[in-house]
Amino acid sequence: MAQNVPTDRRNIISGIIIVVFVAIIVRLFYIQVIDSRYKLSASNNVLRYITQYPARGLVYDRNGELLVSNKAAYDLMIIPRQVSPFDTTELCNVLSISKETLIASIREARIYSTFKPSILVKQLSSETYAVLQEKLYKYTGLYVQPRTLRSYPRKIAGHILGYVGEVDERTIKKHPYYQLGDYIGTSGLERSYEDELKGKKGVNVYLVDVHNRIKGNYSNGNFDTLATLGNDLTCTIDAKLQEYGEKLMVNKIGGIVAIEPKTGEVLAVISSPSYDPDLLVGRVRSANFRLLDSDTLKPLFNRAIMALYPPGSTFKIVNALIGLHEGVVRPETRYSCDGGYRVGRGVGCHHHPSPLNLIGSVQASCNTYYCNVFRNIIDNKKHGGVEGGFSNWKSHVESFGFGHRLNIDQPNELSGTVPSISFYDRYFRKGGWSSLTIISLSIGQGELGTTPLQMANLTASIANKGHYFTPHLVREVIGTDKNASRFKEPIYTTIDSTWFKYIADGMDLAVNGLPGSGSTARIAAIPGITVCGKTGTAQNPHGNDHSVFIAYAPKENPKIAIAVYVENAGFGATWAAPIASLMIEKYLTDSIARPWMEQRLLDANLLNRRAKKN
Repeated sequence: MAQNVPTDRRNIISGIIIVVFVAIIVRLFYIQVIDSRYKLSASNNVLRYITQYPARGLVYDRNGELLVSNKAAYDLMIIPRQVSPFDTTELCNVLSISKETLIASIREARIYSTFKPSILVKQLSSETYAVLQEKLYKYTGLYVQPRTLRSYPRKIAGHILGYVGEVDERTIKKHPYYQLGDYIGTSGLERSYEDELKGKKGVNVYLVDVHNRIKGNYSNGNFDTLATLGNDLTCTIDAKLQEYGEKLMVNKIGGIVAIEPKTGEVLAVISSPSYDPDLLVGRVRSANFRLLDSDTLKPLFNRAIMALYPPGSTFKIVNALIGLHEGVVRPETRYSCDGGYRVGRGVGCHHHPSPLNLIGSVQASCNTYYCNVFRNIIDNKKHGGVEGGFSNWKSHVESFGFGHRLNIDQPNELSGTVPSISFYDRYFRKGGWSSLTIISLSIGQGELGTTPLQMANLTASIANKGHYFTPHLVREVIGTDKNASRFKEPIYTTIDSTWFKYIADGMDLAVNGLPGSGSTARIAAIPGITVCGKTGTAQNPHGNDHSVFIAYAPKENPKIAIAVYVENAGFGATWAAPIASLMIEKYLTDSIARPWMEQRLLDANLLNRRAKKN
């Protein structure tokens, strides 16, 4: 038995050695293969991965003028695990931030990850970077990552162009391409064309020394990837027209949309008040956004595609076309007007020659005429009653683009409102309404709600004699075939093209008729150019009425269709018509022959006419 003891001891010792050896091997395998923390930490001590952010695509107007460019900026990055104690006062002075802000940023970076890089201070200017670069060797664990910011050679079209903002966690989860600190299009074209504008990120891998200084590319750059620049956009916007329209709308509230009828290309989109797009760029973006967002005039709100207004008397031309198409009125049909429509609660009217035929009714904007036309449409016996007549009317109205989105290449477009049978059944009780109870629809009031974009689209439909093209703001994504056909298919209204010439003649006379003929928009006449237009005064239950005007020109071969809304400004001929007239003249002639009218509009301040709050 005594002779077996050494053998047992040897076996036990050998077993222990083997167990320890296996444990070491398993631990090494776990550290080196399964658990990447140590490898990552070691790599981070000698390697630096710097994201190469591509420059976003540039944006040009229809004539090749640059609207959006890029400028250099720099993010100061931190890897908390590598940070050594440093002089916070000196760094704060260089960065122009408080010590509290710096400490809070370092704390947030540690919470995110101690060994992954995150942004310490974002969007440093080139000037700040130049100073910081000389001192960066003092701050281990800190380095600078280049990126670009948007820049605007002309301070126009903020609502159209939009802005970029930092991605949130929800976006990162939905789109893994984006990482913390990345930027994404948040509004306007920046959002609608994010995939085309953003490009593709790259990465450079560098070797760094113990002082956090780059010593060269790792493995001769074999692990580097190049960033791909974003695609440039050619807009449909005319920069000169856009800028001019924004000047005319200073100190006014409202929206303007101008469209090229034969293509659907949008020439201008003005929402007033507007804002300088440079205000939402760089480190000042957040503070400026809060100021703009809290402004009671709502400069961030795009009234051109999001505000709902009654169309007012401009809508009479839609009822005229439906009446002609349905055969309930003829071009020669006349109605007398003695100051208004005297049935039921009645609808008042202004002074004008009487009786009028259909062309004259457009020229003089007779309310009585359209009360008769509307009731003829709704009460047409061939539709079997008021609900059938109303459904038929609604179908025609919606064919012009009302009551639904036109799908312009902008986010947040509203659909507008066209009332339904179910709405009136609830409001009046089923069977308790008739053509007379909804007579306000005859003159574009009541439950109708339209955007300036929809009204400009209506005008383009009339200019085209019955069809339109989807309004759009981008003509070309350079380097791709995107949108090559999306906007080129005509969309036809339900009205026979035969009837549009009578509306055109009425709109011609509304602008170019003789004095005393009842023309409501003679102020919009342009020497040498035949403008076809229609005024509107949209009733506003909360304050002064809105001034409305739609027009296209020239009458033959139209090149521009426009809709103008000026909130709380009164009659359409007073403010909206001259604004539209000047913009048409500017676009077609690149000059202004009526400086007195221009100066009157530039000097006008209509903000004191804002709607009263209930």
